[in-house]
Amino acid sequence: MPRDLEKYLREGVKTTAFCPGCGHGILMGAVLRAVDGLGADMRKVVFVSGIGCAAWIPSPHFKADTLHTLHGRPVAFATGVKLANPALNVIVVSGDGDLTSIGGNHLIHACRRGVKLTIICANNFIYGMTGGQVASTTPLGDFSVTTPPPGGNPYRPFDLMRLVLAAGASYAARYPVTRPLELIEAIGKAVTCEGVGFIEALTPCPTQYGRRNKVPSLEALYDRIEALTVDVAAAAAMPESERRKKIVIGEFDRVF
Repeated sequence: MPRDLEKYLREGVKTTAFCPGCGHGILMGAVLRAVDGLGADMRKVVFVSGIGCAAWIPSPHFKADTLHTLHGRPVAFATGVKLANPALNVIVVSGDGDLTSIGGNHLIHACRRGVKLTIICANNFIYGMTGGQVASTTPLGDFSVTTPPPGGNPYRPFDLMRLVLAAGASYAARYPVTRPLELIEAIGKAVTCEGVGFIEALTPCPTQYGRRNKVPSLEALYDRIEALTVDVAAAAAMPESERRKKIVIGEFDRVF
């Protein structure tokens, strides 16, 4: 962690729980950069997470009030915190399985109700910590412990931008951790918007996703993320047949 961000870390934290090469460390830095850029008072910020690799981003690392909650329930806990003390800035940081699979109903209803929350979803396309099972975001045909070769995942994944905007989110953006500057800016906008500000951060998982999909190296895994993504403006000009093969990134005020 850069020296200028160490003030946001709990004393005694020397290492993270993340596997070598995991993108969650980059996301952790992006969250702190965004908070720092806003000049937010950490005494008035509460971070909430559930169960999974990404849930370890705020807890135990951040020097702030954190709730490490039940699997699939961080948005429910965060809603309670915001209702109890509306002056607090409540930021949820958790994984795609936690927020959009087991926790999917809490996510869509928070968007529907317009609760003032920031929700950051670390999407590594798989259940990382709990064994490598297929998730609601696993790409079609990709392998997991529950969707092994030769067939892979038979179900199309959620497009989380479509999901949260249709449910009523005020702001939605998707960026890979390979675009840290755009990601930091988007997190800042999500924190300051009214209603739910939703960020989907694409973050490579070498241990579960990379290994089970036989990606030959860490560099290849990160290159794969870049190759799969296309900016919103470019996607708008692409035929539907081509766009379907890509992950559209950027800020979303409409769905494709």
